[in-house]
Amino acid sequence: MDLTVGAGERVAVVGASGAGKSTLLGVVNGAVPPSAGSVEVLGQDPPGLRGRDLRRLRARVGTVHQHLELAGPLRVVHNVNAGRLGTWPAARAAWSLVRPQGLPEVVAALEQVGLADRVFDRTGALSGGQRQRVAVARLLLQRPDLVLADEPASALDPVLSDRVLELLAGPAARGGALVAALHDPALALRHCDRVVGLAAGRVVLDAPTAALSAADLAAFYGAAA
Repeated sequence: MDLTVGAGERVAVVGASGAGKSTLLGVVNGAVPPSAGSVEVLGQDPPGLRGRDLRRLRARVGTVHQHLELAGPLRVVHNVNAGRLGTWPAARAAWSLVRPQGLPEVVAALEQVGLADRVFDRTGALSGGQRQRVAVARLLLQRPDLVLADEPASALDPVLSDRVLELLAGPAARGGALVAALHDPALALRHCDRVVGLAAGRVVLDAPTAALSAADLAAFYGAAA
């Protein structure tokens, strides 16, 4: 597929289950190698990078994975601090497991997602929605230039869903970008300025949200089924 996302854009990727949304995000963050063609991320070629150059790029790309990629046995503070591992030397990262570093910044990030009182809880003891917000707090601490979010509000109520999408759009407001795979068309229309629809791994819809309605997206899902 051919797809370009510019600086400052907030792009919603929609489509039925199996359409290729997660695969697309995986190709962009380097977790999935492209089977053909090329990928450029923040002016770099991820498959061609190694060592320090690859780590620098990964530090600029923040991902909220569908399965969150959190360490359940660790406390919330450690999972949130993982957002800074790309910029910390190994010694500081290791010491932080004993004495958490940058605690005020961690608490501030958790406060934005309504979890400041859970900073020292075991992550695995939290509910699914709370863990989802921990993953968002980790990304806030990372302050990436590009945010990739795979169903970041799937376990949240409507109020928290709107709050999380507002937070994830922060880098786009600073000249970065947001690409979010969303199952809720209403969230896409409220928080993104462009909608890309996938079917069988192909882009079959690419339009500004101002030109779309909930009925248009319902028709897209019906046609793609």
